[in-house]
Amino acid sequence: MWDILLQTLPFFALIGLGYGAGRTGFFTAEATAWLTKFVFYFALSAMLFRFAANLSIGEIFDWPFVLAYLWGTLLIYLVATGVALLRRRGIEEAAVEAQCAVIGNVGFLGIPMLAMLLGPEAIPAIMMVLSVDLIVFGSLIVILITGSRDGRMSLGILRSVGLGLLKNPMIMSIGLGLVVSALGLPIPGPANDFLEILGAAATPGALFAIGASLAGKSAERVAVAGWLSLAKLVLHPAAVGFAAFYMLPVDPYAAGVMIAAAALPVAGNVYILAQHYGVAPQRVSAAILISTAASVVTVSGVIALVTG
Repeated sequence: MWDILLQTLPFFALIGLGYGAGRTGFFTAEATAWLTKFVFYFALSAMLFRFAANLSIGEIFDWPFVLAYLWGTLLIYLVATGVALLRRRGIEEAAVEAQCAVIGNVGFLGIPMLAMLLGPEAIPAIMMVLSVDLIVFGSLIVILITGSRDGRMSLGILRSVGLGLLKNPMIMSIGLGLVVSALGLPIPGPANDFLEILGAAATPGALFAIGASLAGKSAERVAVAGWLSLAKLVLHPAAVGFAAFYMLPVDPYAAGVMIAAAALPVAGNVYILAQHYGVAPQRVSAAILISTAASVVTVSGVIALVTG
């Protein structure tokens, strides 16, 4: 595990650098927002498009993998929802807490770190996890919150969900890359170099942005945030690992990648949704802060376990 910890330290050091820049005021909240936008819409999209354009749908989409990840994730989602309801929280707060328990920082942290530590062969599995998170659970939280407020399901809710997915650059870049791959379209040399240079900015930019965004977060409601961090860092990877190794015929290497991806800390986009809908943003902020700090040790341990 010590070797793995040393390999992950540069990634977390970049997060720490961003955190320090944010806490000292050298990097303002506005600057962090613009850096995040650059990474999200340009650098990370270029990286994902280039990855997807060199893969086939058959390499990315694997039914046993998807079902195992869905089963394990849905189990923890329901557990977190049940715990919130037992505490007499409403459906909206339960949906946000459940999202914290299962949605990890796959886009900004998982893709660069796991692809480097587990090898380029991990990319299809990471992209499957990211796609399920965005399409299934990213839609589910919007449906639950909006449906709870309206008191019913409507075509307007489904339309909003569909438009949200179409506007998500990560979904679109993966989809367009797979179209290019399926059609056998070659990427011209200068265009490929452009995508490679732009995509190379995703890793340092994303990690620095994570740290800078954490600088503005507080650790209020520590008990609840601690429980959600435990669910995300420990229960979620354990559940998907059980499904992948004991319930469905998932390739062992792909299963290891799935478990490592499930062990990532709470994603920042959960806070964006919580703030947008006005549902427990402080609670989510604390869960992101605590889970990211703890993941320095837990993620290294999980990666050491799956690679061993």
